[in-house]
Amino acid sequence: MVFISLQSGSNGNSLYVESGGVRLIFDAGISGRRAEDRLAAHGRDIHDVDALIISHDHADHVACAGVFNRKFGAPLMLTEPTLRAARAKYELRRLGDVRHFVPGRELRFGHVRVETFATPHDGADGSAFVVDDGLRRLAILTDLGHVFGDLRAAVASADALVIESNYDPNMLEHGPYPAVLKRRITGNGGHLSNEESAGLVASCASSRLRWVCLAHLSQENNTPELALKAHRDALGASVPLYLAPRYDSSPLLKL
Repeated sequence: MVFISLQSGSNGNSLYVESGGVRLIFDAGISGRRAEDRLAAHGRDIHDVDALIISHDHADHVACAGVFNRKFGAPLMLTEPTLRAARAKYELRRLGDVRHFVPGRELRFGHVRVETFATPHDGADGSAFVVDDGLRRLAILTDLGHVFGDLRAAVASADALVIESNYDPNMLEHGPYPAVLKRRITGNGGHLSNEESAGLVASCASSRLRWVCLAHLSQENNTPELALKAHRDALGASVPLYLAPRYDSSPLLKL
């Protein structure tokens, strides 16, 4: 299995997963041109993608889904409430092949299964995912709200994790955000802090865990150094850690 983060953060998210000829993109919060160019830099053609799977209706995950769907021809897969909410807020325009799923149901693409489960993040109908190709399991866990049972189970079952490490509590508390936004971020429908993410991985991950990629870092309320330190302190030196960049693609990570 191959993973590439094409971009990660509040200014846009999109992730690529490939296994044995099955190619999937999760989220379309960046321009089609940017996604196409970044995949090409890794020797991949975005026109070969089998499906575009959307996690929830916030702009940094879905705003460019219409472009991806029309320009590259991949079926758009998302929940019905997510599509309704996205259409109400953004100009998705004409859509081609649209397929709905219900969180908790499994999506199949040849030998690849994508397990979906609902999150308490404050989108219309958010989902997180575990990609299973029969040999390895990659969990894609961002915009989570708070730690909950299905999330613990996903971490425990995974060979690799892409997990949000959104904010440093001290930076958020003393930063410029208004109080209402600070409460939203730290609330049950917000994001995981560095310490919450690190504690979750340390307490739930199994010995099969090969690497962790930290994603969705806040530009204003976090730094890569703080996110990495929190996870290194919790996990020790045995698990490789990577970062999903805010303005570029990640290295190609294999599993």
